[in-house]
Amino acid sequence: MVKRKVAALEKVEADLVNLQYKIRRDPKSYAQEFYDQWLAYDAQRQIFVSSPTTASSEDVTKFHDLVDLVAHVADLYPDVTAAYPDHLKELLNQHHAVLNPELREKVVGSLVLLRRKDVIDSASLLTTLFPILISTPSKTLRSLLYTKIISELREANSKTTNHRLNRTIQTVLHNLVTSDRTSTKGMWAARITRELWRRQVWTDAKPCEVMKEACLSDNEKVVVGGVRFFLGGDKEREEVQDESSDEEIDLKKVKHIGGINKKTKKRKQAYEKALHKVKKQDRKKNAPHPLNFSALHLLHDPQGFAEQLFQKHLQNTKNRFSLDNKLLVLQLVTRLVGLHQLTIISLYSWFARYLTPKQPQVTSFLASLAQGTHNLVPPDAIEPLVVKIANEFVSEASAAEVASAGINAIREVCVRQPLCMTETLLQDLVMYQRSKDKAVVMAAKGLQSLYREQYPELLQKKYRGKEASMGLKSGAVKQRRFGEQEVGGIEGIELLEQYKEELKKKRVEQALANGEDPDTVMQDGEDDDGFKSDEWELGSSDSDDDDSEGWINVSDSEDEADTKPAPKRLKKSAGDDEDDEETPDLVDASQQIQDEAAAAEAAEAAEALRISKLATTTLLTPADLQKLQELRREAQIDKALGSRSKRVQEMIARHIDEGVTADDIELPAQLGKKATKEERVAKAKEGKPDREEHKSTQAIRKAKKEAEGKSTTNKEKARKKNLMMTLGKAKAKNKRSLVETKKTLRAHISRSKKGGRRGNFS
Repeated sequence: MVKRKVAALEKVEADLVNLQYKIRRDPKSYAQEFYDQWLAYDAQRQIFVSSPTTASSEDVTKFHDLVDLVAHVADLYPDVTAAYPDHLKELLNQHHAVLNPELREKVVGSLVLLRRKDVIDSASLLTTLFPILISTPSKTLRSLLYTKIISELREANSKTTNHRLNRTIQTVLHNLVTSDRTSTKGMWAARITRELWRRQVWTDAKPCEVMKEACLSDNEKVVVGGVRFFLGGDKEREEVQDESSDEEIDLKKVKHIGGINKKTKKRKQAYEKALHKVKKQDRKKNAPHPLNFSALHLLHDPQGFAEQLFQKHLQNTKNRFSLDNKLLVLQLVTRLVGLHQLTIISLYSWFARYLTPKQPQVTSFLASLAQGTHNLVPPDAIEPLVVKIANEFVSEASAAEVASAGINAIREVCVRQPLCMTETLLQDLVMYQRSKDKAVVMAAKGLQSLYREQYPELLQKKYRGKEASMGLKSGAVKQRRFGEQEVGGIEGIELLEQYKEELKKKRVEQALANGEDPDTVMQDGEDDDGFKSDEWELGSSDSDDDDSEGWINVSDSEDEADTKPAPKRLKKSAGDDEDDEETPDLVDASQQIQDEAAAAEAAEAAEALRISKLATTTLLTPADLQKLQELRREAQIDKALGSRSKRVQEMIARHIDEGVTADDIELPAQLGKKATKEERVAKAKEGKPDREEHKSTQAIRKAKKEAEGKSTTNKEKARKKNLMMTLGKAKAKNKRSLVETKKTLRAHISRSKKGGRRGNFS
C-alpha cells in the first residue's frame, strides 16, 4: 500500500504546536489559519457549555489543544479573542464540578497565562478563582487554585506593593470570615493570610484584623488556624528569611565547571543565572532592614480582643473545644496579657480549677499563668494561685518532678510580680534547698536568688546573702511598690558619666603634680571630654558635697556602732534610772533610721540629677558614643563573670516575645535525670551525616568530591581506563632503551619541579 502524501497546509492544521510557533513568528501571514482554529474552538466550546458530560474523549482532547493554542496567541489577535477570557470564566464557573480534570486544569492554566500576558488583570483572575476555591468539592482543584492564588499575589507584589489589589483581597477574606462564623470556608481565608504573611507579601495591620476575626469564629478549625497564626506566624517568617539567606551559590565552582566541560548554551545560561542570583543576594544584604512588626503588636484593640477571646472560648461553659485547642487559645490570651500588660481579673480566678497535679498537661497551664502575669496585675489576684500551687505541688510527699515544677512555676510568676509572695510561704519554699533531689534543690535556689535581688526583706538574714545584706544596709536595694515603673533613659549613660569624672580627676591630679593650673588644663582639654570648666566645677562640687554627706552619715553610724557602746549602756553607766533611759533610746534609734533613709534618698536624687544633667545638657560626640558602646561591652563582660546588674529585668523580658512554654516549667526536673541509652546514642549521632552503609574514608571523600562537582585527578582516571587501551603504551615502555628511559625520567623530574605539565611559572 502506497503511503499518502500529506499537503503542507494539512500538516500545519494537524500540528497545533507547529502552528503556534509559526503564528508567533509571523502573525499576519497566519491570521486566516488562526481564524479557522478559532471557529473550531468556538464550536467545541458551545458543546461543552451545553452538556460537558456527554463529550467523548476525542472531543475533550481536541478542545484541550485548542484552548491551549488560543491562550498562547491571544495577545496577537486581541480583536478576535476579546471574548476568550469570559468564555473560560463562564465554563469554569458553571461546570467546574463535572469537567474533565485535565481540561479543567488547562482552563485554569490558560486564565493564569492570560494574566501573565496582561490580557486580564489580577483582580479579575483572583475574583474568578477564589469563589471556586471555597465551593469546589475536588481536592486536586482546590490545591491547584490555592497555589495559583498565592503565586499571583506574590507576583503582583514582587516589584512594588500593590496596595489596591491587597485591599481588595483582604476585604474579600475579611467578609468571608465574618459572613458565616459557623462555616469552614473561613479556613481558606486563614490559610491564604498566613501563607502571605509568612512570605512577607502582607506585613501591615489588615491581615492581623482578618486573623483576629478568624480567632473569634464559632468553627473550631478556623479558630485554631487564627490562633496558630498569632502564636507562630512570626517564627515561620524568620525561618523563611533564614532559608533564603542560607542559599549561597559558589560562583567560582559554577565557572570552573563551565570551563573544564564542553561549552554549551545551557551551561552559559546556568552561569548567567547564578551570577544574577548572587547579585540579587548582594543587593538584599546592602538594602535597609525592613521593619517587620510582630502580629501581636499590630492589633488595634488588644484589650478588647483578649477579653472576647477569653469569654467566648474559655469562660463559656457551652464551648466544646478539645483540651489541646483550649490550651492554644489560653496561650494566645496570656501572651496578649503579658505583652501589652492588660488587665483581665477574671482570668486568674479561672485558672484555679486547673492547677492540680492530676490535670492533664498541667505544666502548660502553669506556663500560661506565668506568661499572663506582669507587674501591673494586683498581687491579691495572684496570691491565692501561688498558695494553691504550693499546697498542691510542693510537699514532702510529692514526687521530685512535681515539686520542682511547682517551685519553678512559682518562681516564673514571682519574676513578673514579686509582691504576690508572702514571707511565711517564701521561707517554707526556700527550705526545700535541703532536699535530697537535685531538681528540687535547683528550683528552690532559683527562687532564693530571685528574692535576694528583688525583695530581700522577705528572706531571713541567713538566706539573704552578702550583696543583699549590704544593699539593704546602704539603701541601694529598694523595694519597688505596686505599679511603680522605671524611668527610661540612655542605656549606660551612667557609665559614661563615671568615666568622664574619673578622667577629670586624673587630669587635675596630673596638673597639680606638674605644678600647672588645673583650670587651664581643663580649658585646654575641653574638646576632648566635652565639658566646660565652669560646668565641670559646679557639677563636681554638687556631686562631691552630696556624696560626702551621704558617706559621712553612713560612716558616722558605723563608727558609732563599732567604737561607741550602746546608748542604753552609756546611760546605765551614768547611773540614771531604767525607765528614763528607754524613751531616748527609741527616739535615737528612730532618728538614726530616718537619717539613713534621708541620706539614701538624697544620694539617689543627686545621682538622678547628675545622670539627667549629662543626658540633657551635653551633646554626645561620636567619640563619646564609641566610648559608651565600649563601656557597655565591658559591663556585659562583668555581668557574665558574675557581677550583679539588671538580671531581673532581663529575666522578666526573656519570654516577652517567645512566651513561656511547658519545657521551661519542667526544666529543673530534667537536671538530675540520667539519660537512657537510646537518648545517648541519638545525641552522639546528632551532628553526623546519615550513612546507609559503611564506607571507607576514601569512598566518603570521593562521594563528597562528586557532590561538589569537582573533577578527579589524572591518576584516578588512569585507574579506570580500559585495559585494551593501555596495552600499546605498556609494550612501548618495555621496548625503551636505557637512554630513552633516562630522558623520560629527567623530563618527569623537570616537569615536577615546574608544577606539572601546565607549569606554575608565576
